[in-house]
Amino acid sequence: MTFRLIVFDLDGTLIDSRRDIADAANALLQSCGAGPLPEDRIGRMVGDGAATLVARAFAASGIERPADALDRYLAFYATRLLAHTRPYDGIAGVLRTLAASTALGVLTNKPLAATREILDGLDLARYFSAEAIVGGDGPFARKPDPSGLRHLAAAAGTPLDATLLVGDSIIDWRTAHAAPTGICLARYGFGFDGFPLSQVGPADLTIDTPVQLLDVCRRDV
Repeated sequence: MTFRLIVFDLDGTLIDSRRDIADAANALLQSCGAGPLPEDRIGRMVGDGAATLVARAFAASGIERPADALDRYLAFYATRLLAHTRPYDGIAGVLRTLAASTALGVLTNKPLAATREILDGLDLARYFSAEAIVGGDGPFARKPDPSGLRHLAAAAGTPLDATLLVGDSIIDWRTAHAAPTGICLARYGFGFDGFPLSQVGPADLTIDTPVQLLDVCRRDV
């Protein structure tokens, strides 16, 4: 049996959005009187949703977080969703190849509206049906809760053991193991920075480039 459903994380897996996320977070911090944080440091804060990112940014800056910090961050980010964000090299071709024979989905902790705008703007939405995109502000708990992943598998009529989650962070790893589904860790993604390598088990798959996913998805499971 091969993987019949492949579900992708968004930030750090399909798209390199680190600079736009960092610019929005730093715009917020600077509006509150703090200095900017390094882009790579903010990148390591991504994965648990915008509210957690904002909390971590203020904690790292050592200043008090205002009550409207999340709303202000989302407003800053909404103006720069696609300023620098691009698909990782090879992603479009990988999706085009996989979509010919495999169901595809997206599972992200990013709000759904922003997710759709980014996928549309980068011409990636064509590879995912509207029902196969699950954001962090919908009816399902955010990752690492597995309910969104289980929903996508059930909607596709795919057994969990024939489902693969592709992601770059420990959050994705925990989600797949909780479901349980297969996991493929995108080591090229910014969320992989600081990943506890001791957690990687013999059944966990890894890739260093998006194109390597084509070989992974043709293996027997």
